[in-house]
Amino acid sequence: MAYGSKPPANQRLPSAKKKKPVIKKKPAQKIKIKKNLTERQKVQLKEHSVHHTTKHINKMKILMREGKSFKQSHAIAMKMIGS
Repeated sequence: MAYGSKPPANQRLPSAKKKKPVIKKKPAQKIKIKKNLTERQKVQLKEHSVHHTTKHINKMKILMREGKSFKQSHAIAMKMIGS
């Protein structure tokens, strides 16, 4: 057996199994949805709807009711739905 080489399989010691760390998950939190958008948000969406589809605008409304800003909801809607 050369220096640095592994011993034959029948001479190897069984390796100790490593335990995976236990990760406790937090319970899922419900997102509070506001019932209405502010007047400013309604005006912004009205102007924005000229350039985007109804699906895009509806997704943005849902996200804004969940508490996202106009910019954040637009970015998410673009990734999920597109223009």
